[in-house]
Amino acid sequence: MALSIHVNGGTEQKQFQEPVENPEFDYSQRGQWLRAAVLGANDGLVSVSSLLMGVGSVKQDVKAMVLAGFAGLVAGACSMAIGEFVSVYTQRDVEMAQMKRDGEKRSPVVDGNDRRMEKKERLPSPGLAAGASALAFSVGAVLPLLAAAFIRDHKVRMAVVVVVASVALMVFGVVGALLGGAPVAKSGGRVLVGGWIAMGITFGLTKLIGLNGM
Repeated sequence: MALSIHVNGGTEQKQFQEPVENPEFDYSQRGQWLRAAVLGANDGLVSVSSLLMGVGSVKQDVKAMVLAGFAGLVAGACSMAIGEFVSVYTQRDVEMAQMKRDGEKRSPVVDGNDRRMEKKERLPSPGLAAGASALAFSVGAVLPLLAAAFIRDHKVRMAVVVVVASVALMVFGVVGALLGGAPVAKSGGRVLVGGWIAMGITFGLTKLIGLNGM
């Protein structure tokens, strides 16, 4: 009887000591989504800031700048959403086809269907990806647009657009570096200089074409 109690006690102790297996959260997937959102916001910021600088180089009317910036925001958001939807849907079709081929090659198991369903649930959603991409672009694009909308003086308006865009570029560059594990100073500097180059080229070429009367 003592031996039986000892065995049962050991069994119960072993059962209590066994770790409970919990599904782990995929932090890498979350990091990829966050990094994509930062890049989308950076695209919106650079695109609309450059557009405002280009229009402002030949037009001093605040209404013309704001309308052009708003059109760039809408067009860019739609373009990002459609491109992301098509890209993710294509990737999803490829992965689904690969899962089907892998399932045909392997011998059937009891939990095979459950594993395939779990893999399908982990595939990215095209609609969600498209919405997130459009939203990220719009967030970045609206910053210089709001900065330009409430300033009447043309020179001050242009300067404010550059300042707001520069600060936002530094923030996006730092956040992107932290999410990607890259050096913060170098990453932020590259993003800032890249934005300046885009705005400068757009300003210069548009002004050149405007001076030639085209």
